[in-house]
Amino acid sequence: MDTLIHKANILTEALPYIQQLSGKTVVIKYGGNAMISDDISRTIMQDITLLKYVGVNPIVVHGGGPEITKMLEALNIPSKFYKGLRITTKEAMEVVQMVLTGKINKDIVSQLNFLGGKAIGLCGKDANLIEVEPMEPIDGVDLGYVGKIKNINCKVLEILARDEYIPVIAPIGVGPDGHSYNINADTVAGEVAAALKAEKLIFLTDVDGIRKDPQDPESVISVITVEEVYDLIDKGIITGGMIPKVKGCIKSIERGVKRTHIVNGTIPHPILLEIFTDKGIGTMVTR
Repeated sequence: MDTLIHKANILTEALPYIQQLSGKTVVIKYGGNAMISDDISRTIMQDITLLKYVGVNPIVVHGGGPEITKMLEALNIPSKFYKGLRITTKEAMEVVQMVLTGKINKDIVSQLNFLGGKAIGLCGKDANLIEVEPMEPIDGVDLGYVGKIKNINCKVLEILARDEYIPVIAPIGVGPDGHSYNINADTVAGEVAAALKAEKLIFLTDVDGIRKDPQDPESVISVITVEEVYDLIDKGIITGGMIPKVKGCIKSIERGVKRTHIVNGTIPHPILLEIFTDKGIGTMVTR
């Protein structure tokens, strides 16, 4: 009986958050190390499906860096990065598109549909969903086929999300020349959330959130402001792959997203624990 009462208490704790989010859009960036464990991936898919069933409109943006790197290695194509961004040659771009749209995207769609969701896989080339221009060199380093987002076609996402579907987006953009361009998935998630003025943007990563001390797992900051984030970047505390995430948080907040979250996606049910409990488990970035 105590176990049943505990479960009932959990449901009542979630009730006000469900009411607050009903009918609202939540953008979820899923990728990297959150994809490695099949068991954890299953709980994330369950979280996303449950969101849809309780009236929330989830939109998934996925990455797939480790799988891309693995495939490039198998084909003897070198992987190079600069400031957290993959340098993408034409040869590498073909592999990136194949892995992201042909494998990972469809795997996620299949998992969500198996759980009772109605997921639809998309990339930026579908209905010109993500229009980009070639990114200018950074510090003189040419990133190749890496795109800078110019426009998000909100209409197609709004039609799908407000109906019974769960859009699943691969971070491939279409350039003015019609070619495919690689885009950092964190950047895509931030731009999509901003364009839709989503209620929440959630980044699933492999750390518990933003830390005051990168080496101390107990130093996670529960709530941080945009100004404080910039200060941590200047001090070199926020570095590497975390920079696109926090910049995605900042940009989306400045353009109308209410709350952004950086959450450890390597634990079971990270989405439900963050948004449907009083304490949460990660870092929430606010204005």
